[in-house]
Amino acid sequence: MIEVMKTLIRTVVAGAALATAISACTSAPEGTAPVKQRLQVRLVSYNGCDDMLAGLREHAASNVGQWGFGGPMPMYMTRQKSMEATNDAAPEHSTTNTHEAGVDEPDLVKTDGNRIITVAGGTLRIIDTATRKITGSVKLTKADEPAYAPADLLVSGDRALVMYRGGDIMYKTFAPVGETRYLLVDLSGEPKVLGTIKPQGTYVDARMVGSTVRLVTRSQPDITFPEPKQNASEAEMKKANADAVRRAPLDAWLPKIQITDAAGSVTKKTVDCARVSHPADYTGTSLLTVHTIDLAQGLTAAGTDPISLAADGDTVYGTGQSLYVTSNPRWWWPVAMAAVDDTPQAPATEPDPTEPSPSAKVTLSSPAQTTVSPEPTPTPTAPPEETEVHRFDISKPGPPSYVASGKVPGRLLNQYSLSEYEGNLRVATTLTSETEKTSDSSVSSVTVLKADTLDKVGEVGGLGEGERIYSVRFIGPVGYCVTFKQVDPLYTLDLRDPAAPKVTGELKITGYSAYLHPGNDGRLIGIGQEASEKGRTLGTQISLFDVSDPANPKRLSQMFQKNSGSEAEWDPHAFLYWPKTGLSVIPLNTYEQNKEEIGAVVLKIDDSAVTRLGMIKHPVQRPKDGAYQPSIQRAMVIGDSIWTVSTDGVQVNDANTLAEQAYIPLR
Repeated sequence: MIEVMKTLIRTVVAGAALATAISACTSAPEGTAPVKQRLQVRLVSYNGCDDMLAGLREHAASNVGQWGFGGPMPMYMTRQKSMEATNDAAPEHSTTNTHEAGVDEPDLVKTDGNRIITVAGGTLRIIDTATRKITGSVKLTKADEPAYAPADLLVSGDRALVMYRGGDIMYKTFAPVGETRYLLVDLSGEPKVLGTIKPQGTYVDARMVGSTVRLVTRSQPDITFPEPKQNASEAEMKKANADAVRRAPLDAWLPKIQITDAAGSVTKKTVDCARVSHPADYTGTSLLTVHTIDLAQGLTAAGTDPISLAADGDTVYGTGQSLYVTSNPRWWWPVAMAAVDDTPQAPATEPDPTEPSPSAKVTLSSPAQTTVSPEPTPTPTAPPEETEVHRFDISKPGPPSYVASGKVPGRLLNQYSLSEYEGNLRVATTLTSETEKTSDSSVSSVTVLKADTLDKVGEVGGLGEGERIYSVRFIGPVGYCVTFKQVDPLYTLDLRDPAAPKVTGELKITGYSAYLHPGNDGRLIGIGQEASEKGRTLGTQISLFDVSDPANPKRLSQMFQKNSGSEAEWDPHAFLYWPKTGLSVIPLNTYEQNKEEIGAVVLKIDDSAVTRLGMIKHPVQRPKDGAYQPSIQRAMVIGDSIWTVSTDGVQVNDANTLAEQAYIPLR
């Protein structure tokens, strides 16, 4: 399984390497035809259902290929606000590590201090933190559905929303591991399912403000393409597919939703064409649907009908007022070609510096077309390196309202590449030269857009020539950007004047930080990999930077673990930092020859140093097919204890001595 995971990770990293990009943009005046460098691309509604069908058919037909709408859909890595406590006397506790304060993000575990709610093996469980016992559980997966189907979780008061990412595929088999569905669960007593929403498409991500959740789902048109005729040329196959698109009814595009209440009554809906918008430039091959669910009101509350737009999306970023959905259209096609290639790959002479540890967990979305031609196919044309950005206003109850859309050249790393601040959106991207298309030709930039129009305000470029972005963090009017190829330049950015952002400082060290987290005043914490001077990764490093002088950033301290990797390098939810005491807990898997150590490293991070306090490990599991050490995925501080979560159990350790206090099995 580890080898399969390694291969999966290499495939994802290959896609990330192909998807590195950015450059300056210019905006076109309203009413002019869209061009590649146009920044503002406002969404407009269709003039009725006939207009919508004609537009979708024509745009989709022009984008269809010989095998349909390309290959597999994008791959997603498996994706600080406290829940409303049920008891005012809840002990002091940490919560899920989130990007923006007041905006909760889905995760595999949530706590309000009195309870821990987690979903593992297809079952939701409630653990009482006082007694350290499971007080309730409910099975969420069906008998014919794999229990390992990945699930996300949001909680508000006594309501939980569980999101199953349907349409995921296992590497090369393209076997589905479940269907997309959102389950509302009552936690007030013995947990029970209050209702289920089954949307058409694949769950992308969600954000919750207060008790209101906005969920983003991506769907493709339900079109059956004809079997290719024997000896048909590529042009003939594309024409036959385009003809099938032009004959497809509107129903093929309009997303469907099925709602089941607690009594089992089923209601089926289709998004009305009047609630679908489109940008001036779109492919017609996918739709994004935004669902609004107030956990306090239920799944069928009035005024929560979903809205859709004819666009693609793979990254979600949210604030208290805005929801952004961005996409890098068709970035995955070259990866798809590699994914269906069964040719054994020779081992690299040096590890890929972007490769996470073998314990990484990856999920893949379902393919739009799984048939692979036995004949050689042309090398795909590299798609434009540009990012589409769509902004929605979520400041009012009910469905969001569209604000603006735009495009910027270049590709995002993740949601931390985006930051809304004082009416502007900062976007960090990397761009590879259109003429050279080599890693040596890449350069990164930060572009500032006006949030209400997505017009370009300013830009600072020239970051890490020949390198790509590995991590970004915006903190108020300051930005931090790490690029890497052989050394790690940490750039500090002054963004106080959005029209004239500038680089104020640079620090070059070996290795890189894959995630940046604010520490105490003037301090920045980096989680990543140490590397040789040639860029060969050596193992996990935790760095403490002094950024109090923006012109002279310095690294004060480093913890390095040879031949190791941490889930926190690519999933910030796995990182715990407790500012009150400086306690930090990070999953860490170390692989030496004939030896491995799997657990979580406990650190003390103060203003001057990173100090290793010890390791937390979960008990070795001994099933019939062999013993193994569970990988720790999450950590929380509750009172004077550290709670850690793996797929097999939850463990409690004393925060001061690290002595084990309790273990609650989940299997």
